[in-house]
Amino acid sequence: MSLKRYGVAGGKGTGGQHLPFARAVEADGWLYVSGQVPMVNGELVTGSITVQARQAIQNLVAVLNEAGYGPEHVVRCGVWLHDPRDFSGFNAVFREFFGEHPPARACVVSSMVVDCKVEIDCVAYKSPRA
Repeated sequence: MSLKRYGVAGGKGTGGQHLPFARAVEADGWLYVSGQVPMVNGELVTGSITVQARQAIQNLVAVLNEAGYGPEHVVRCGVWLHDPRDFSGFNAVFREFFGEHPPARACVVSSMVVDCKVEIDCVAYKSPRA
């Protein structure tokens, strides 16, 4: 089995700190995307759950696209929300991106490592090229 890692050299967290993990790892058609938060250029995007969810999912889709995948290839998502009252707002944004191809999903309420309202990761699959 061969592995391909995406974003190992360039991952930046809050304050420009280098992140010690890949943004995604591909193995035999499977793509495992690390948790994405509402961050742009190492700075957190503030605002409502709608604003933060949209940015986090845009970051997720950007990693998928970098690896040659799209939302239609996502098999499962994991979602962490800071506040359970954000569930319906998050779902509205999630539907914008995954409405036509809804993946399996788990959603939990959790304290966040960074000061944000949401984090999302995913596993995607695309048949390996012959």
